[in-house]
Parts: sequence; structure tokens; C-alpha cells
Amino acid sequence: MDRFDERILQELKLNGRLTNVELSERIGLSPSATLRRVQELERNQTIQGYRAVLNPSKCGVGFIAYVTIGLSNHSKQSQKGFEAQIMDSKEVVECHNITGSNEYLLRVETESLSSYKQFHSNVLGEISQVNSIGTLVVMDTPKDERT
Repeated sequence: MDRFDERILQELKLNGRLTNVELSERIGLSPSATLRRVQELERNQTIQGYRAVLNPSKCGVGFIAYVTIGLSNHSKQSQKGFEAQIMDSKEVVECHNITGSNEYLLRVETESLSSYKQFHSNVLGEISQVNSIGTLVVMDTPKDERT
């Protein structure tokens, strides 16, 4: 990866909808050279995809929490069982296997606190592998580089 590839990534991270011509002008390469580089970055999965960044409140999300999950058993089978059950939950937008006193960190988005309570009881509370649940409520987001 050289400085041109780094510039391509920087520009696309800011605006993934740039045309190839706009991108080439910003990084100082010809459109054909820029396109070859972008295609290689996609092929080697440095660029894994493009997506729209949505405004949560406009999409019915009024409550965001990070949820720590402790499992009752630390086996691979227990982890796979938990992961399989959580994948079907539309409320869980991120699931990370972490180190420390808990096994998982989830980002959960719901319409409201009461809908989170339902999710907490009816989904997380019903997963047999779950031993502990901790909830960290997002009150404000002064920085989020994913947007």
C-alpha cells in the first residue's frame, strides 16, 4: 500500500459515492490508474463494501445501548450457540467477542427504552448460554467515525 492507496481509502471513507473521475482528481492519478487501484483494494478486501449511513432517529431508533454478555460456559460450543441465536435479532447491529470479564459486547438499537426492556427479557433472557447481562445506555454521541 502506497500513498495513493492511502489517499483513495481516505477519500472513499469520507464519501463512498465519489465517481472515479472525482476520486482521480482528488488523489492526482489518471482515472484508469485510479480505477485499477480501487478494484485491487476491493479484490484484496481492503475495501469490503459501500453503504449508506442512516440517521437513527429518522429510522425509528430512539434508544441505543452497548450490552455486555457473560456466558455460563466458556466453551467454543457455548459461544457458537450464543452467536447463532443472536444473529437472528434485528435489534443487535454489532456483536463483538471480547476479552475481559465478559465474552461479548453488543450494540443494540431499539425504538425506545420499553422496547429494549422487551428485547432484554424476551431475547437475551431466553438464551440458555447467557449468565449475565450488563447495559450501558448511550446518552449522546459526540464522535462517531463510522458516519
